[in-house]
Amino acid sequence: MKIKRIIAAVTAAAMLSVGVTGCSGDSGKLKIGISKMMTHDAMDRAEEGFKKALLDKGYDDTKVEIDAQNGQGETANLNTIATQFVGDDVDLIFAIATPAAQAAQGQTTEIPIIGTAITDFQVAGLVNSNDAPGTNVSGTTDMNPVEEQIDLMMKLAPDTKVVGFLYNSSEDNSVLQTDIAKKYVESLGLTWTEKTVSNTNEVQQATTSIVNECDAIYIPTDNIFASSMTTVYEVCVEAKKPVICGESGMTMAGGLATLGLDYYNLGYQAGLMAVRVLEGEDISKMPIEGASEFVYCINGDFAEAIGMTVPEDLQQYVQKPAAAE
Repeated sequence: MKIKRIIAAVTAAAMLSVGVTGCSGDSGKLKIGISKMMTHDAMDRAEEGFKKALLDKGYDDTKVEIDAQNGQGETANLNTIATQFVGDDVDLIFAIATPAAQAAQGQTTEIPIIGTAITDFQVAGLVNSNDAPGTNVSGTTDMNPVEEQIDLMMKLAPDTKVVGFLYNSSEDNSVLQTDIAKKYVESLGLTWTEKTVSNTNEVQQATTSIVNECDAIYIPTDNIFASSMTTVYEVCVEAKKPVICGESGMTMAGGLATLGLDYYNLGYQAGLMAVRVLEGEDISKMPIEGASEFVYCINGDFAEAIGMTVPEDLQQYVQKPAAAE
């Protein structure tokens, strides 16, 4: 951490009487680089939550210069962004999604990296352990209550015998959640099938294929599918196959239901961790933090389109997508 810059930022904040818009190269300000894997609802909300936490803790644009970059789903772009942040000598990197954090850590072991939208930091090779990172990375995990999500599937579609899994096999977070779901499905005496993709162009074919092989579909917090839920909706509604998603943004964009976390809150939580690092806490000793609560979310349009009657005790969680309101 650059002590002189921190002292200068605090001193400037105490003396400043008017706001100043931050720009690259301003002296006396902390620099934070934000590396987001791609644009979709969950990641965008995580970024918003992070920025709000900084603001709530007094880190406005008189103290902090933020450089927010979007990798557009390409690893090469994320590597370029990380290289740029290291060259700019930023004080902290906020990495949204596993590939963004891996790219950042691949370029620096000195600059602290706070990550979010990462299912398991240890499995991703970012930390020695989730309880005691021992590296320059910490943050908030988006590990879902996978087994409870499968229970929700069975409550909404009790006749399900075969569960279909859709995910990107190259995303560590997706593989981890799907493996947990597979084991739980098997423990319930059910069988499963799967289709994997490597890019958004394969989503329609994979979804079209799997609806003929299963009774219901589970999609984890997968970045490719999160950006392609409109396609999933069109195929699955026509086939009348319920889709349980890893989080609410995916659900409202084209799934049926979830018991998931709020990415805005997860980003906010990561922002509070970032403030602690900026104020001197050792990131290598900061345990990975998880969501404190999960909430039900049911897409009313999807339920209506496939002719599903939502159980009475879940009716309060039925929502209409914003575009339909």
